[in-house]
Amino acid sequence: MNDILGNWKRSHYCGQLRATDIGQEVCVMGWVQRRRDHGGLIFIDLRDRDGIVQLALDPDRDPEAHAKADRVRNEWVIAAVGKVSPRPEGTVNPKMPTGEVEIEISELRILNQAQNPPFMLDEFTDVAENLRLKYRYLDLRRTSVQNCLMLRHKVTRSARKYLDDNGFLDIETPVLTKSTPEGARDYLVPSRVNAGQFYALPQSPQIFKQLLMVSGFDRYAQIVKCFRDEDLRADRQPEFTQIDCEMSFVDRDDVMDIMEGLISTIFKETIGVELKLPMPRISYAEAMDRFGVDNPDLRFDMELVDITPIVKGCGFKVFASVAEQEGGLVKAINAKGCATFSRKELDDLTEFVAIYGAKGLAWVKIQEDGSWQSPIAKFFTEQELAEIGKTLDAEPGDLLLFGADTATIANEALGRLRQHLGQKLGMVSKDDFRFVWVTDFPLLEWDSEEKRHFAVHHPFTAPLDEDVSHIDTDPGKVRAKAYDLVLNGSEIGGGSIRIHDSSVQQKMFDLLGIGEEEARAKFGFLLDALAFGAPPHGGIAFGLDRLVMILAGTDSIRDVIAFPKTQKATCLLSEAPSEVDEKQLRELNIRLSARAKKD
Repeated sequence: MNDILGNWKRSHYCGQLRATDIGQEVCVMGWVQRRRDHGGLIFIDLRDRDGIVQLALDPDRDPEAHAKADRVRNEWVIAAVGKVSPRPEGTVNPKMPTGEVEIEISELRILNQAQNPPFMLDEFTDVAENLRLKYRYLDLRRTSVQNCLMLRHKVTRSARKYLDDNGFLDIETPVLTKSTPEGARDYLVPSRVNAGQFYALPQSPQIFKQLLMVSGFDRYAQIVKCFRDEDLRADRQPEFTQIDCEMSFVDRDDVMDIMEGLISTIFKETIGVELKLPMPRISYAEAMDRFGVDNPDLRFDMELVDITPIVKGCGFKVFASVAEQEGGLVKAINAKGCATFSRKELDDLTEFVAIYGAKGLAWVKIQEDGSWQSPIAKFFTEQELAEIGKTLDAEPGDLLLFGADTATIANEALGRLRQHLGQKLGMVSKDDFRFVWVTDFPLLEWDSEEKRHFAVHHPFTAPLDEDVSHIDTDPGKVRAKAYDLVLNGSEIGGGSIRIHDSSVQQKMFDLLGIGEEEARAKFGFLLDALAFGAPPHGGIAFGLDRLVMILAGTDSIRDVIAFPKTQKATCLLSEAPSEVDEKQLRELNIRLSARAKKD
């Protein structure tokens, strides 16, 4: 490589050059974005990570450089030396940061040739994602993708500085650890030297960061890889990155206040947006009542309205029977101005709520004269129609949508429908950032199939002080000292105050059906540590990938990860996961089943 470059040194990135550099002799290096021959004069758009600059090659100025330029093709790697000059009148490109200048090339070197890429590497090419991921190293040359990763770098740089300025210590925690199956599935790693035993890749550094609090490192932070073997979505990956924090001698307000400062700093330093603090806070119960979900999007209204008391005893048996049931709920949303929806659009909405367990979706179009156009209108009295209309603030042109089921299904189905309509109707903007803290989550949820409670967050979350008395008598009523930060309908961070008393932690395990022997086997080292003087402590973890995705205004988390996996948890580039040979399996004391071999 030294022979190719000789004593050439890059003086500038392509995207750095401006009118103030006119007259300078410069050396630039990069990839050929495109080459244009204008009847003797050749222009090359040269690209590197910082941008694009135009090279001008005149055969009268340097015939040898011009001859080389005549050979180059897209994605060849070249180096060029020349003088920065103003573009001729009428050729300035205001859409490019370097659009006022070009480089009059006096010498050019071809550093490497390139095959024709499988797709064009510009921003106007619509490429199937699978093809992009297979040739990810080429996709990463595209300016939009590079901008996402450079934004990610700025986010982590800003986070590290803020946390350091606020007394947090960056401490690494183990990647090979113990399986503690509470939550998603673990990725397991077989141990060669301990036959028949397995490590687990961490779903989070939860236990270790609590141990650091016991150790006296009262403010810990880490930008850390975590792993979960679960079904994927557009905003999830099997391996993901967290901004992970823990603090001692704090309550939840302390954690939330300092983390608001972190997020505010990141937004200001990376995209120049000033956030209004403090961020609003609502309880889990209020979120479910108003929005049907615990990650509400506050960029638009269309809140859920409970009409259960109104429809008790009404003539529409679907509503009346649900309203009479214990735990039954009838709710509605008013899609303002949507009475023009076609029957197909209404059928599509019905199919949408079915995803969330809803058995149907009743609808009413409010006519210009205020009357109801709906298959269900005939089942209600004039008084009931008027009361429902008043409660929903119904006006001519509105579309009322109703859900009737258990509280869980009715809330989620209408809550997700609300978010879906917000997107469909263009009621949300990617430049509008609406934060909300959701607090006071239930500590436990009951699984009717397994006949036991599960932790809503994780088994180390402390109960609210005022609810501790319910633990033994009515655990379902106990709320947690937990908090999620939600941005535009996405949970970007979640945390809690932890249990720091070993006896309370054992009681929590009892509620989860984890007996003393099992608790000792899975979490004995944590219980021992809590018994040696654990301070009150709590923390939070932010999903870095999801946060950067929102900052970048992209719709897929894969756009902000250098080498992401597909929705089937595969890497199309490296073809991982892959088979290994029999010798490796024997060393790990593993034998594949006949079914696995066949698959």
